[in-house]
Amino acid sequence: MRGGMDLQSGESAGTNVDGRYSRQVLFRPIGRMGQEKLQHSRVAVVGLGALGTVQATQLVRAGVGFVRLIDRDIVEESNLQRQSLYDEQDAQFGRAKAEAAAEKLRLANSKVIVEAQVNDLTWRNAEDLLMDVDVMVDGTDNFEVRYLLNDVSVKHGIPWAYGGVVSSYGTLAFFQPGQTPCLACLFGDESPAHQDTCDTIGVIAPAVSVVASLQVTEVLKFLTGNSENLSRELVQVDVWNTEFTRIQLGSPHAGCRCCQKKEFPWLQATQGDAMTVSLCGRHTIQVRPKDKGDLSLDEMAIRLAPLGQVRQNGSLLRFEMGRMTLTLFKDGRALIHGTDDPAEARSLYARYIGM
Repeated sequence: MRGGMDLQSGESAGTNVDGRYSRQVLFRPIGRMGQEKLQHSRVAVVGLGALGTVQATQLVRAGVGFVRLIDRDIVEESNLQRQSLYDEQDAQFGRAKAEAAAEKLRLANSKVIVEAQVNDLTWRNAEDLLMDVDVMVDGTDNFEVRYLLNDVSVKHGIPWAYGGVVSSYGTLAFFQPGQTPCLACLFGDESPAHQDTCDTIGVIAPAVSVVASLQVTEVLKFLTGNSENLSRELVQVDVWNTEFTRIQLGSPHAGCRCCQKKEFPWLQATQGDAMTVSLCGRHTIQVRPKDKGDLSLDEMAIRLAPLGQVRQNGSLLRFEMGRMTLTLFKDGRALIHGTDDPAEARSLYARYIGM
């Protein structure tokens, strides 16, 4: 598998296969050989929200040897209803999701290497973070990142499991370059102008669990060499009404800019590098100044302490200033909580952090 990583499986492989993973090995399509393939596999989970926490849990417990967790966000109280790796203390201290999830997963399976990346996946870092894995798993909540995953997938020949959930229904597919159409074939070249989100119409945890579990099942099929069992369909599910719809993916579309013409605009600066992004209707604006560079959070804490309440944990700093809270990351990115106005968010960032 990619990366040539030695997971030190030799001395413990027999124990792991017969003990921890014994029930999975008894499942004939996986068996002992499939389990050993999993132990030498590398997977990236992009987004550690509702989908991503279920995906990451199942992958780590299944014994996938290396799991990279990529997320830009922090834990909030409203996450706890469906994001299964977090607890009240994580929300109270606003911990970075990637770090909080990694901590829990390492306790669940110390044999797996779990890497936390507190990062916003963009055209600048996507290839560095993704090109050394065998499969990518979509746990995101926006199509911009999904088109980025799609470009990386086709350019580097890496399959990925797409999924999305709102309300009681969800959609998923497994895209394999050269074998299936790509995301751009199915949905066109641009992200949808309007999307329902969990913040506008809600979401229930069972829908999340079903979609994430089906995504992981496709990943396990691929990693264990069961390619003949891979779904070549777009699957839609409504758990409230117990309805499943399956649509054949068919063949790649002639003239597709991505998988046919090999054009990858989402991996180029021409696609834009927005300074502000509203996070899924959450009364929060992300501010990412261009070329800010790494910051010293210790120095920022000293500077901001006289102006409001400052807390540090892990790779972020929390600064409370009246009705607003600013979460600052080492890479200069910040989440401004308490506003939906990009101009106000930029102004607050410039005032307290500096452009």
